[in-house]
Amino acid sequence: MCETRLPAGTNAASNRLLPTPAPFVRLITILALLALPLRAMLAAAATPDRIVVMISVDGLAGYYLDDPKAEMPAIRSLAAAGARAAMMKASTPTVTWPNHTTLVTGVTPARHGVIGNNYFDRATGKKVTLISDPVYDKDEIVKAPTLYDLAKTAGMKTTAIRWPATRNASTLDWTIPDVGSLELLRKYTTPALLADCTKAGIDIGGGHSEDEGSTNAAPKPTDETATRVFNLILHEHRPSLALLHLIHVDHTEHLEGPKSPAAYAAVKAADQQVREVWDELQRDFPGQATLFVVSDHGFSPTKRLILPNIILRNAKLIETSNKKQTKGAVHVVVQGGSAMVYVLDDAHRADLIERTRKAFSGVRGVSKIIGAEQFPDYGVANPKDDPHAPDLILFAEEGCAFGDTAAGELPFNEKPERKGSHGHDANLPDLHATFVAWGAGIKPGTRLGVVSNLSVAPTIARLLSLTVPNFEGAPLTAILAE
Repeated sequence: MCETRLPAGTNAASNRLLPTPAPFVRLITILALLALPLRAMLAAAATPDRIVVMISVDGLAGYYLDDPKAEMPAIRSLAAAGARAAMMKASTPTVTWPNHTTLVTGVTPARHGVIGNNYFDRATGKKVTLISDPVYDKDEIVKAPTLYDLAKTAGMKTTAIRWPATRNASTLDWTIPDVGSLELLRKYTTPALLADCTKAGIDIGGGHSEDEGSTNAAPKPTDETATRVFNLILHEHRPSLALLHLIHVDHTEHLEGPKSPAAYAAVKAADQQVREVWDELQRDFPGQATLFVVSDHGFSPTKRLILPNIILRNAKLIETSNKKQTKGAVHVVVQGGSAMVYVLDDAHRADLIERTRKAFSGVRGVSKIIGAEQFPDYGVANPKDDPHAPDLILFAEEGCAFGDTAAGELPFNEKPERKGSHGHDANLPDLHATFVAWGAGIKPGTRLGVVSNLSVAPTIARLLSLTVPNFEGAPLTAILAE
C-alpha cells in the first residue's frame, strides 16, 4: 500500500503529517466509483424503499451467540429466521477502528490504511490517536472506497451513527461521528440532524463513556440515544444504507471483563436496541429491509498486564523517565492484546529488530512475534509501503494484555484494573466476532462456519446492486436468496 504525501510533508494549519492528502484519496475513490455499472443506478431508482442496515455491537464476541447465559432473544430470532455464521474472523489488530473500516470497505487494513486505534508517526516522533477521530477526517485516513461512498454515488441516501472513521464524510447524508468531545460531536454532526433531534427532544450529548485504553470520560450519546436517533432517521428520511455502532458492551467488558454479570447485562441491553431497530424496519420497510448484526472483534479476560517498555528499558533499547519513554531507537504502541514495535534507526534496523526479538523471546504472556515478512498473512502493511506500519508485532496470550507505562520493575501487574481486552491474534477463536443477517435477499435458515469480515461489504454491495472490483473478500453467496 503506497502513501502519498503533501509536497511539504505537513499540514500547514496543524503542522501534523497527514496519512494521505484528502484530494488524492477523493481522486482514488472517484476512479473506483466510475466502475459502477448502470444497473446499480437503475436498481436504486427502481426500489426506493430498499434498505440495508448494519448494526455493529462493539465487542460482541462470537461465543455469546451460543452462550445460554447471554440473553439475546432478538439477535437469536434474527439468526433463526435468517442466516448466521458460527463466528466471524476479525482483521489484525482486533481493535475497533481498523475492523469497522474493514466492515465497510471489504479490504484489509493494509489496503484501507486504518492500521490500528493508534500508530506511531515516524516523521513527527509522536503517537497519533485515531480512536474517537480527534485528529483526522475520514478522507484523510480511509484509503479505499466505502459502502456509503458507493451507495451515495449510485444515488442512494446514506446514514451512519457513531461509525468509526467517518468524521466529516461527504458521502453520508445524516451522521453523528464517533468522536471524543462534545465540541467535535456538535461540529461534525449533520446540522439538519441536530435540528431533528432538538425537535424530537433527543439530547445527543448526554451520555458519558470511556474510550478504549483511556480513563478520560468522553461525552457521547448513549446506546439508547443513538438508537433513538437512528430510528428517527429511518422513519423520517428513509435511507438505503444505514450504519449503527453500539458501544456499551465493549466498554463494560473492558472494565468488568467478558462473561461478567455486567457484561451479560450490557449484551441484554444491546439486544433490546437491535430489537427496536428491527421493529422499526418491519413497520416502515415491510419486505424491503435487510438487517445485519455484526461485531468488530471478540474479547479476552485480562489477568496479567505485560509492560513492554520495561522490557525494552532493561534491554537498553530505550530510556525512560516519569513513566514515559524519553529516548530510544525503538518505540512501542500498544493495541491491547498486541503491541506494534517501530524501529527508528534505519542504519541499524536489522540489528535492532534482532535485539527486540531477543528481548521478548520467552517472556511469559507473549505468544508470538511476527515481522514484516509475515505481515501479508495478517493483512498488515509493510513499513516500506506505509511508514505508519510497524516493523514487528507482539501478540499476547489470551488472558494477557500490553500496557504502555514505563514505570516500575518486573514482575508485571498480575491484577490489572481493566478486566478485559482485545487486539490479540485474529486467529484466536475467542477474538472472533458475530455475524447474523436477516430479511430481504437472505436465505432463511442458513448456517455458515467461520467467515471473514472481508466478506461483509461485498455481501451488502450485492444486495444493493453495487459493484466495485477492489474487494478482497467474496460475497457470502450461500446466504443470498435467488
